Amino acid sequence: MGQAEDRGREAPARERPGGLLLSVLGALFGVQSRDRLERDFASGRPWRYVAAGLVATAVFVLLVVLVVRLVLRAAGV
Repeated sequence: MGQAEDRGREAPARERPGGLLLSVLGALFGVQSRDRLERDFASGRPWRYVAAGLVATAVFVLLVVLVVRLVLRAAGV
């Protein structure tokens, strides 16, 4: 690519940690907006979203297991 083409491209804005968290949680529950989705794909850093998604999924699974154990203990099972 030439320099003229490089100048026409915008550098992706750096995602704030709060924005990353909102993106991951929105995607996890299926309520992410189209604008945020496009912004996430334009950031060019997929490993951050993959890592945050894996952590969020692990936390979600652990919370579900904890709630089930508490309910079963309360029920005397």
